[in-house]
Amino acid sequence: MNFFLTLAFLFFIGSTVGWGIEVIFRRFFSGANPERRWINPGFLTGPYLPLYGFGLIFLYLIASAEAVFPIADPVVKKLVLFLFMAAAMTLTEYVAGLIFIKKMKVKLWDYSKRKGNVQGIICPLFSFFWAVLGALYYFLVHPHILDALAWLSSNLAFSFVIGFFYGVLTLDFCRSSALLVRIRRFAEEREIIVRYEELKQQIKELRYGTKRKFFVVMSSHLSKEAFTEFMESSRRKAENLVEKLRPRR
Repeated sequence: MNFFLTLAFLFFIGSTVGWGIEVIFRRFFSGANPERRWINPGFLTGPYLPLYGFGLIFLYLIASAEAVFPIADPVVKKLVLFLFMAAAMTLTEYVAGLIFIKKMKVKLWDYSKRKGNVQGIICPLFSFFWAVLGALYYFLVHPHILDALAWLSSNLAFSFVIGFFYGVLTLDFCRSSALLVRIRRFAEEREIIVRYEELKQQIKELRYGTKRKFFVVMSSHLSKEAFTEFMESSRRKAENLVEKLRPRR
């Protein structure tokens, strides 16, 4: 199969499956969610997380390069392989988190309370989780990747599903990016970093009260005055909505 189509397929699978992993983790295991609420992770509205899509591509490439590792002992080779996978996923997470914080003034996740964290974006605990996830991928998924790609090449109708996915993802990305631009302007004026998960929760409470809403839709078509008023109201209702960012000297 064409290499580009292979990567497109992996990104599709990684984004959707990763979204499911995050939903389950945040619902049942995350210490940042003591109320055990269902949380739609990420800055997009739909059921996909591009971070995991890129992550699966990196895992596939690293696992495929196992043969070139100059290590004779198979056990040591696999351990090194898993360390490379954890490093690649941690680096991906760091770059993504840093881009959103520095460019968009938004913090999508926060590891500030974790030991050994770096800027609240990455930490040793989640790097370990990435290594475990890499090992699970290597033993349970990677051996079947070629079969899945062969199936896809003989069932081209499934390409429509992938095309539809990318179409919806593009529209969602454009819409969500427009909102992030407005949040960035608001944050830059007040020299703050907006914690996106808490912002979504505040919007849900303000719009729907106590009703449970999983896919929270945040309109990017509010007037400037209405948007500012809405953000200020959200900040007043929750002291931990934003984190003060002191300028460096």
